[in-house]
Amino acid sequence: MLTPRYFFADDFRQFYEYFLSQPHTARTFHKGNYLWKPGQPYEKIHYIISGSAIHFADHENGRRKIISFHGAGTVFPGYRQYDYKIELSLITAALSDMKVLEFTKDQFQKMFETNTALSEQVVNWYSMYINRFLFEIVHQEYNPSFVKICNLLYLLTINQPTCSGLVIDMTQEDLAEILGLSRIQLTRGLSDLRKQNIISTTRGKVHVIDLPALASLCSSETL
Repeated sequence: MLTPRYFFADDFRQFYEYFLSQPHTARTFHKGNYLWKPGQPYEKIHYIISGSAIHFADHENGRRKIISFHGAGTVFPGYRQYDYKIELSLITAALSDMKVLEFTKDQFQKMFETNTALSEQVVNWYSMYINRFLFEIVHQEYNPSFVKICNLLYLLTINQPTCSGLVIDMTQEDLAEILGLSRIQLTRGLSDLRKQNIISTTRGKVHVIDLPALASLCSSETL
C-alpha cells in the first residue's frame, strides 16, 4: 500500500539510459531559476539527473502554497496532451542547481507511444500524484491543525528522497506553506511535539526523535 508523497524521486530512474538514447537537450538550471516561465503553459518535460525543484502556487493574497518537490530520477512535469488553465498559476523553480534531460512534448509523445514500460510508469506516476491530492482533500477537511502537522512530519520522514534519516531539512515557513497554516498554528503544534520529546528543532531542520510516538498521533489515512 503506497503512502502519500510530497517528494518525488527515482520514479523513472530505470529509464535513464533509454532517455539518453533518445533526442533531447541537456540543460542546467541554477538555484532559483524557473523551469518554465510563470504564467505560461509548460512546453518542455524534464528528467532530473541531479538537484531538486519546488512546485507551488502563488495566491493573489500574497500567500504561497507548496504542492510538491521533485528530485533526481523523476520526470516533471508529467507528459500529457492538454494544457489546463490552473497551471498558469503554478510555478516550478530550482531549489538547487539542477542538471536535466529536456524533451519537447512531441519527443516525449513518441517515447510514450512506443515504449510500453515507460507509458505504464507515466500512468503509475500520475496515480501517485493524484493520491497525494486525494490525501490532502481528506486531510485538510477533517483533521485539526495539530494532526495535520503530525501527518506531514511523519510522511516527510518516511518519504524523503535523500538518506537523511529522521531529519527533515525544511524551514518552518515551508511546512506552514505546505499545510496552508499560519506560522502561529505551526509554531504551537511544533512546541507541543517538543514538549512531548517527539521532535527537536534547529535552524531550518526538524529532528524526529520518536517516530512511533509521532505515528501514534497521525490520522488513519496517513498510516
